[in-house]
Amino acid sequence: WALHLKNVTVSLSGLYECSFTTYPYGTKAAEIQLIVKAEEEQHYVKEVQLNQTLVIPCLEDTTSENLSNYPLKWLVGANGKEEELVTKDPSCPAVYRNSSVLYGQRVHLDLNNALKIFPTKMTDDGRVFSCHVVYHPERVRKSSTTVRVFGK
Repeated sequence: WALHLKNVTVSLSGLYECSFTTYPYGTKAAEIQLIVKAEEEQHYVKEVQLNQTLVIPCLEDTTSENLSNYPLKWLVGANGKEEELVTKDPSCPAVYRNSSVLYGQRVHLDLNNALKIFPTKMTDDGRVFSCHVVYHPERVRKSSTTVRVFGK
């Protein structure tokens, strides 16, 4: 016996019981506690010196092995607009696409799926870089980092 839930929300959290009658043993029952967690986006701030290399981890609490099986993308946002920087598909883990006009050759994807920016410029100050990992067709883990650039 199985219970299939669609459009799962936090409100479906609770104790579920399955019971049925068997002959000659009587009623059998089993319970399961379902906990549905809301998706959370992690926010960080990174400081870097002008013209230095900046490395931003994708999801700081997840190992790179866990990320290698899922599609991911890095975006950069400022003034309410977002631009896709880098995308990576698990079917071709050694290949990724960098389609940024603004960042071009300054951004690279590190082996651990971190975003590497070199050299940093004053135009990077205040920008929000976000990593999106699609670990299920309807589930995305996100992490965003606001960059602060300081001159020497």
